[in-house]
Amino acid sequence: MSFSDPLFKILTTIAKDKKSASKKFNKDLKDKIKLLSKSPFMCRPSIYFEDKKYRDLIFKGYTIIYKVEDEEIKVLDIFKWQDR
Repeated sequence: MSFSDPLFKILTTIAKDKKSASKKFNKDLKDKIKLLSKSPFMCRPSIYFEDKKYRDLIFKGYTIIYKVEDEEIKVLDIFKWQDR
């Protein structure tokens, strides 16, 4: 499973209620992820991994797990924190 699979489900669920909210969520999330390229360690170390290269971005009630790899940020997963 890639990051896009659970994100698609989240956006689809939000869009059922309000399509514009889904678009805003997606745009705001992309903007937040872009900030990581300038400061990849700005988020807390992941509580799901012991390796400090894994980080947890908290965004509107969701946890986005990403890994800092050399010159790249690899986004791995997104989920509601209550679901884990």
